[in-house]
Amino acid sequence: MTPLRQRMLEDMGIRNFAENTQQSYLQWVSLFARHFARSPNALGPEQVREHQVHLVEDRKLAPSSISIAVSALRFLYKVTLRQPWAVDDIPMPKKPFRLPVVLSPEEVMRASSSRSTERSIARS
Repeated sequence: MTPLRQRMLEDMGIRNFAENTQQSYLQWVSLFARHFARSPNALGPEQVREHQVHLVEDRKLAPSSISIAVSALRFLYKVTLRQPWAVDDIPMPKKPFRLPVVLSPEEVMRASSSRSTERSIARS
């Protein structure tokens, strides 16, 4: 285990991170380092940005998956490596806005009448 990985594990342990969170963060940091074939402490905000673009465009990951990767990198650079640029230069992706499904008045009437029929059959 590298000293950086050990320190990050200790930092997460001190903050009482869940075991799954720790494993997930370590996995994302490892993928980040492997993507550039360099240690994360030798990489900077431009490489973080390139990695985010890679996750979005090449790997086509969902915003929630990218958020976990971003959280891992923010933690690494802000807490473990104490970089002053960490949080400001690593943007969190926005989740897409989804409109709720709204039934038309006719659909509501159909649904309620079918439920009435089901209830009367169940009572028989």
